Amino acid sequence: MFNKLKSEKITNETDIQLDNVPKHIAIIMDGNGRWAKKRGLPRVAGHREGMNTVRRTVRQANRYGVEALTLYAFSTENWKRPKTEVEFLMRLPERFLTKELPELMEQNVTVRVTGEIDKLPEYTRRAVENAVIETAGNDGLILNFALNYGSRAEMVQGIQSICQEVKDGNLLIDDIDESLFQSHLMTHDLKDPDLLIRTSGEIRLSNFMLWQLAYSEFWFTEVLWPDFKEEDFQKAIAVYQTRQRRYGGV
Repeated sequence: MFNKLKSEKITNETDIQLDNVPKHIAIIMDGNGRWAKKRGLPRVAGHREGMNTVRRTVRQANRYGVEALTLYAFSTENWKRPKTEVEFLMRLPERFLTKELPELMEQNVTVRVTGEIDKLPEYTRRAVENAVIETAGNDGLILNFALNYGSRAEMVQGIQSICQEVKDGNLLIDDIDESLFQSHLMTHDLKDPDLLIRTSGEIRLSNFMLWQLAYSEFWFTEVLWPDFKEEDFQKAIAVYQTRQRRYGGV
């Protein structure tokens, strides 16, 4: 599968059909640590460099007319990493959003956060909540950070919420369908991703949007996230535009 994906031919920006750009793109930003290790640097250096890639990608997505860009910034499993790395990662939203907020406002970007925000350090929570409030009046690209997010936990919480409604007599079991379940997910107000991009050569979802990605197109690249350039983003979109999305039909 991966070899097949690598063999797909592309392109340059002129090959992208702007009337067929994915409305929602989700990215698993992987490879920061390996990028740093290859250069004899501490892992946090890779995360710092990865912020520049985030900046470029947001600008490019906005330029192409993408409606929503979800970035897997920190998973519920990432707490297992070394304490110093976790502390650095928890400071990144504050550093990035404080620095980039003026440009995000200028670009009409709306910041959203998906995840268990209440379990984040106060300084992290304060930074993301401030960005959400400040950009709430914008109506351009939705920049959605999946922060302290895990898809299995998200689905369990959704099921618990539905069960409570049934217990309270506000819902019948026969009322439960896919649409109702989706309305209880953290991403209930976002369209499901059309395209998933994962960098660094890994071919797995890592507990990311398991429900939402059911009919998304996947594009994997061996490029490490800090090295992910505009031409890589262009290639992912161009490959997406060659796919036929049948949703189980013919």
